[in-house]
Amino acid sequence: MSQVVVVIGDRLGKGQNVAKGVEAAGGKAILIKGMGADMKLGDVMKTENADIGISFCGSGGAGAITAQSKYGYPCQYGMRSIEEGLTALRAGKRALGFGFMDKEELGKRITEAYAKIKG
Repeated sequence: MSQVVVVIGDRLGKGQNVAKGVEAAGGKAILIKGMGADMKLGDVMKTENADIGISFCGSGGAGAITAQSKYGYPCQYGMRSIEEGLTALRAGKRALGFGFMDKEELGKRITEAYAKIKG
């Protein structure tokens, strides 16, 4: 099986802990740098041919919605827990929008779950 590629975009330029979790699960994390990085999620997912995109902002939606409207990535947004993200992933969503949750556990569990889905 090929490595799971996860793009991470955070409105405040964070996401380093989520990236550590992705890598701990054997995935490849692509962290978009700088303020407003969430709005570049779809662009970088497309460029990198990523499996999943995770965006973070106050509302938990802008980056994921933009990825869906610009590139057609199925999205779920407004999420506030890892469990919500796992449920969205199992439902076929690939652009995941969360409120600010720069947690290693999030990256690890999302990557592991997608690896199982991907087979």
